[in-house]
Amino acid sequence: MKRVFIAGATGYLGRYLCAEYQRRGWYVIALVRKTIHAAPIAADQLIEAQATEPASLKGVMTGVDLAVSCLGITRQTDGLGYWDVDYQANLNLLREAERASVGQFAYVHVLRANEMAGVPMVAAKSAFVEDLQRSDIASTVIAPTGYFSDMSDFLSMAQTGRVWLFGDGSKKINPIDGADLAAATAEAIEAEQDWIDVGGPDIFTHRELAGLAFASLGKPERITFLPDFMRRIVLRLLPLLTPRRISGPARFFLSAMALDMVGARYGTQHLKDHFEASLATTQSTGGDQFTSEKKSS
Repeated sequence: MKRVFIAGATGYLGRYLCAEYQRRGWYVIALVRKTIHAAPIAADQLIEAQATEPASLKGVMTGVDLAVSCLGITRQTDGLGYWDVDYQANLNLLREAERASVGQFAYVHVLRANEMAGVPMVAAKSAFVEDLQRSDIASTVIAPTGYFSDMSDFLSMAQTGRVWLFGDGSKKINPIDGADLAAATAEAIEAEQDWIDVGGPDIFTHRELAGLAFASLGKPERITFLPDFMRRIVLRLLPLLTPRRISGPARFFLSAMALDMVGARYGTQHLKDHFEASLATTQSTGGDQFTSEKKSS
């Protein structure tokens, strides 16, 4: 039985990757920071280690055929930043994979990273990708457009009665469901692809996303379009006026909003169904906000 080591297993995509590889008949080893705090994961083995501490990784990949990392942070906590986790922790994993003679290493990156080089999170990820591609290990880089879970921000805005967009709302994106992305990742790795830009089956403009959110809520559309120069001003002010845990993800979000984030269309899950399921869950739990599944390390 082939063995896969998955880092970032407790995050949004990591859980789907564990389930996908178990479905494919692999022995799944999941890296977690604390087994006692880890919610149920579809894994055959949990390994407790800190990817930011190389010594704790010694021997964790012995006998592993494939390492997959979706390790990263969207909100800086525990005093760690993007260069500590998105770069150095992944580099620690790569070096351990090299020592263990792992056959393949796959990494979940960001679409159009070259055009967001000034964003700290993206810069750290891109630096790791450069090191990965210099390694002797066969590698696959997966660059998704955006997750369904991220699109719940449109639902949250629509719930308040108004969606705010920059520019004319014509930028496009085809977000992808976590299960579909896990399957696309596994297929790209199996095919030994060097790189894959991937999104979901449906392409939306930002205005269409806002419309879908309002339609899901049964509310009339109220969209305010802000001139793009305001986005650029906010980008400059964020590092000066907000803590890194807020400015980091906000800078990525605002930078991505100015780009068409469209990858190869893949999968069978549709955002409309995801919105409806989110609403049903919110109603059944009595929640008053749409708390989406966020990516986490």
